[in-house]
Amino acid sequence: MTNADRLPAPLLQRKAVVYVRQSTQAQVQMHTESKRRQYELVGEAKRRGFRDIEVIDDDLGRSASGTVARPGFERLVALLCAGEVGAVLCLDASRLARNGRDWHHLLELCGLVQARVIDLDGVYDPCRPNDRLLLGMKGSISEFELNVLRTRMLDAARAKAQRGELRISVPIGYLWHRDIGLGLDPDQRLQEVIRLIFARFRELGSARQAFLSLLAEQIHFPRPTDGRTLTQFDWTLIRYRNVISVLRNPFYAGAYAYGKSGSQTTIVDGRAHKTYKHRKPFDQWEVMLKEHHEGYIDWGEFERNQKVLAANAYGKAGDVKSGRGGRALLAGMLGCARCGRRLSVAYTGRTPRPVYRCYRFDLPPKCMSFGGSRIDVAIAKELMRVVEPMAIEAALLAEQTRMDTINEQRRIIELELQQARYEATLAERRYAACDPDNRLIAAQLEKNWEAALRRVQACQTRLEAAHAPAGSAPDPDFTKLAEDLDAAWNAPGVNMRTRQQLVRALIVDIVADVDESTREVILTIHWQGGQHSQLRIRKPKTGEHGCNTSDEALAVIRSMATRWSDQDIAASLNRMGIRTGQGKTWTAHRVSSVRRVRDIYAYKSAEKDGDWLTMSEAATALGVTHYMIRRLIKDKVLPAEQVMPDAPWQIRASDLHSEAVTAALTRKHRPCRNEVEGQLPMFTEVSQGGAQ
Repeated sequence: MTNADRLPAPLLQRKAVVYVRQSTQAQVQMHTESKRRQYELVGEAKRRGFRDIEVIDDDLGRSASGTVARPGFERLVALLCAGEVGAVLCLDASRLARNGRDWHHLLELCGLVQARVIDLDGVYDPCRPNDRLLLGMKGSISEFELNVLRTRMLDAARAKAQRGELRISVPIGYLWHRDIGLGLDPDQRLQEVIRLIFARFRELGSARQAFLSLLAEQIHFPRPTDGRTLTQFDWTLIRYRNVISVLRNPFYAGAYAYGKSGSQTTIVDGRAHKTYKHRKPFDQWEVMLKEHHEGYIDWGEFERNQKVLAANAYGKAGDVKSGRGGRALLAGMLGCARCGRRLSVAYTGRTPRPVYRCYRFDLPPKCMSFGGSRIDVAIAKELMRVVEPMAIEAALLAEQTRMDTINEQRRIIELELQQARYEATLAERRYAACDPDNRLIAAQLEKNWEAALRRVQACQTRLEAAHAPAGSAPDPDFTKLAEDLDAAWNAPGVNMRTRQQLVRALIVDIVADVDESTREVILTIHWQGGQHSQLRIRKPKTGEHGCNTSDEALAVIRSMATRWSDQDIAASLNRMGIRTGQGKTWTAHRVSSVRRVRDIYAYKSAEKDGDWLTMSEAATALGVTHYMIRRLIKDKVLPAEQVMPDAPWQIRASDLHSEAVTAALTRKHRPCRNEVEGQLPMFTEVSQGGAQ
């Protein structure tokens, strides 16, 4: 030891601090030589004359870049501020700090208390300008070295990722094979579950509805045992996060993605705090290689799925939403023709009725509003009209889809049963290989075997239930439903959510506008496939309710009112199956009420002039039965009129005394039919014999 390296006696009375640090836990476990050399600095402190030596190793496994809190370094700073440290020993400057803030702060404190900094190259006095300059250069070099190492490592990883060769972590359903590289997981059960998620979302158009459907079928999804690594799995009931993660991950579409997330740095308590895994927008991903590996779906379907998920976002303006039920058939589908906003739904009245309106409190003005009942009925009728020509084909496709769904469920259960049997066999072999005298292990293995057998029994029960025909719920007859689409649409088992899904399967969007001059709601329907059509629905006046008498009933009342009584009109309307505005049958009182409201001239028997007779009046005038009058009308002997089908017959009084009617009534024991001129008798001999 030279004279320059000798320390003053007052400093030797203080404490020598040996600072030990390694950047990561992996370095602590694997780079043991570096840790050993840092602990050997205790001997260097003794050789230089220190008796009180303290080792600070609280920062093992912590980075010195300045973004991570270091309790050991803070304790070292506290000791320096208290004037208790005579020298700080470290392997090199990079162990103390790799950022200028901590390094220069440490040098400033050492200079104030005249403490020395000792490394393998010598002893430095921060109070001397030359030593301070040299220490400053060492700290800057240490910080620069860290940046160079990090940049070199990230550039190498990015270059390898651009070739698609960087072995990044892959989602469930993929594996890195040693020979062939990236490929599908060989577990057939896992592949079927992932494909089932995409198929169910393709069918329902909503991630939540797909999740609820799979949960109702008791579908299981693998979950990492420790929650981090993907080496061992436990099959648990599927969760919503499983469905949404599969749908949003481009890896399942055969795309290799790198750099999807980044880091953010914030200042917390005066220190830089860096956080990771902040998702970047899709266009800011560093590497995106399409068709890199085999996918469960193609890239086009992945893009469509992202658009549907973005449109379904609750409470956000956007495209057509998925069907969420409620009372409005077109909720989330109507767009305003004036401002382009999506129409919202409000419910008004004692019995809540939907009202579509283009109105938001934060975005004036209010463009339009109209009731939803008539609009929903009109769209439903238009939908039935469009679907009717292809109803049989749709029914056959629905039957095929239903059978495919049942087969998928059975396939999933069969694979689950196969895996449960394997686990039961494995548990049995483990129990058989155990020493019977080791009861502690044998008891646990026996419990595992029993649990595996119970899982096998549960899977067998589910599989038998899936194969057994449902006695209480017969299979639907899709052919009959195709013949009567209205009955299928209004069936009790069809809820509003199902109807909304059917509408979205055929209609892309509907643009609504209101023509105030004609008081009509104009609907421009954009059908799937690019076709367009337009509907014009009359907008009811203010105060006009929906329980109005139909135009068909009013036409019958107007045509019969001047000739028939209210009772006859009511009977005719009931025979025709026409109901009142409230869905009730007709009575004379209800017909009279409608006439008074609509100003329809009433039938008065005192003013009847006798030109027209009813069937009963005609039978009384001729002295015959009703049957005879009906037979004469049917044979076209007696002329008669009807206002419309099923209405009462009207007979002129003058026609009762015609020659044809008189001849038909005087004919005895012969059918009432007209003699056709030139017609030959069927039985000639009988006719001649009778004539003789």
